[in-house]
Amino acid sequence: MESPERVRLDAFFRQITTQFPAGGAITTLVITHLLPERPAFLRAMTAVSTVGAVLPKPRSIHQPTLDAVRRTFPVHDLTRERFTDNTQALDCLEDTAGGRDVVLVDIGGYFAASLDTLVSKFSGRILGVVEDTENGHQRYAALDSLPCPIVSVARSPLKDCEDHLVGRSIVFSTDALVRARGDILTSRNACVIGFGKIGRAIAQTLRAQDLRVTVYDNDPIKRVQAHSLGFRTSASTADAVRDAELVLCATGNLALRQGDFAALRNGAYLGSVTSSEDELELGSLHDLYQRSPVSAQLTRYEVTGHYFYVLADGGAVNFVHGAAVGAYIHLVQAEILAATAALSHARFHPGLHEMPAADRGSIATTWLHHFER
Repeated sequence: MESPERVRLDAFFRQITTQFPAGGAITTLVITHLLPERPAFLRAMTAVSTVGAVLPKPRSIHQPTLDAVRRTFPVHDLTRERFTDNTQALDCLEDTAGGRDVVLVDIGGYFAASLDTLVSKFSGRILGVVEDTENGHQRYAALDSLPCPIVSVARSPLKDCEDHLVGRSIVFSTDALVRARGDILTSRNACVIGFGKIGRAIAQTLRAQDLRVTVYDNDPIKRVQAHSLGFRTSASTADAVRDAELVLCATGNLALRQGDFAALRNGAYLGSVTSSEDELELGSLHDLYQRSPVSAQLTRYEVTGHYFYVLADGGAVNFVHGAAVGAYIHLVQAEILAATAALSHARFHPGLHEMPAADRGSIATTWLHHFER
């Protein structure tokens, strides 16, 4: 990031943290993508909290950024298993922030499985969780009861700009990886599984690039929406993928399970918009299919009579090229900062919440002041 851009970004975050100050001393555990713009967000987080640990998402780590962040913050390894196991999760929290008031900043519902234990047995207090993604939103919403407030920004209108650009970046990276092996996508059959904001953007971008697009979503309302926009729709995952030469999964909730892969067309390209463990049950295929690398970001899965290609080892395809969406991502980061501060004021009771419209409007106004030009 060039110096003028860094100065402007730091000024934006300073104004946000002034508008939304913390109500007292809190410690945060921050799960995050470690991309080149992320240190500015972490610096801003120190204005509302003590950052007890940064937990980088494993498939979205920019090594120079990781090296820089380690010079300032404690950095811990992140795995789904670590926070699924109640004992490991509690030990991690005690080692990091024992006895303190804590806000957990999440991307993907990592804390959901152990949340009851963390809230009931931690020596400090869990003030709440801030969740960034639809995948994580669904994980928390699926719990029988929530022992603390969960503030989700996943469905915030401030995220619409980012989600639209993420969809376009997914298609850009997919096209680049396919072209790298001398192939093209134009005029092919494509399937998009999941018709949320990102899935819709992917489908629209693919159609604009002359692909024939079929959409499947397990929500019939979203299938109706896709149909109204002129996309072909399918009544099942297997029917949707059967003729597709490209399949992009955007559900955040295991779009393809073990039995679904057999329906893939021979030679199909398969990609995801999120972590492989959240979207594709590839681990179930390791004893069934032979895997062989075609290139650094393309793997061939083959069994007698059937083969297909997996992009980016099943991880988010756009992170291959940095997943850049410009300054719009700072809208969501600002809402995360505001939500963290709100939890420090105990503004929410246990349950799933969103930030008030007035707070989002204030963030948007501040963003326009700094970035509109």
